[in-house]
Amino acid sequence: MITDPLFYLCAIPAVLFYGIAKGGFGGNIAILSVPLMALVISPQKAAAILLPILCVMDLVALRTFRGRWDAPNLRIIIPASLVGVVLGALTFRVLNDAHIQVMIGAIAVIFVLNIWLRRSVPPPQGVSRMRGGFWGMVSGFTSFGIHAGGPPINIYLLPQRMEKTILMGTIAVFFTVVNLAKVPAYVYLGQFTSDNLLTSLVLLPLAPIGVRMGFWMLQKTNEQLIYKLCYIFLFITGGKLLYEGILTLTAA
Repeated sequence: MITDPLFYLCAIPAVLFYGIAKGGFGGNIAILSVPLMALVISPQKAAAILLPILCVMDLVALRTFRGRWDAPNLRIIIPASLVGVVLGALTFRVLNDAHIQVMIGAIAVIFVLNIWLRRSVPPPQGVSRMRGGFWGMVSGFTSFGIHAGGPPINIYLLPQRMEKTILMGTIAVFFTVVNLAKVPAYVYLGQFTSDNLLTSLVLLPLAPIGVRMGFWMLQKTNEQLIYKLCYIFLFITGGKLLYEGILTLTAA
């Protein structure tokens, strides 16, 4: 088990960020968690420690948002995400995390800038098998290695302008399936060492606390502000991924 106090100084807020996001407040803030923990351990180790905690958070979020999700969207994005998870597992030893960071960071930044720079407000988009299938697959793929599935699935779901609890409940169901699907592959790839699992167990009590904090904050915030925050966090995290990916590639 990791005993370095500096690790827990980074890991505790990282886990709470994830919980707050899964509780429905600030969606893409969760993507800051792996980079924050990666200040003191490798990104792969951070991802392995976080996955069991995320699975528990997902179950708490499912209970919190029970019955409040969009089934037509889930029927499209869940099967597509499983294809993405399989692709992520098959390319785990081949693809550099930096390439994935640049790809998803650039997509997220361009998407948000396109929304912000439009002269008129675009009409809400509906459910789309083609767009949902594509972004669901991309989300499953980018979620596998660095838990960065939030930006792609938000690119698909945010323009639909669902009621805020329906949006967050749909995301909760989606990532419950995605994260559980990653577990067998993480076992096969040897990511769940005894050190990693014991460290996950120590951090586990923070899981329900973070989710409940996020849900409370969601209830206290109006829907328009929630969407604004989602776009802001999507832009910030996309920019962070893009910057870190380029920095890693240029240093190589």
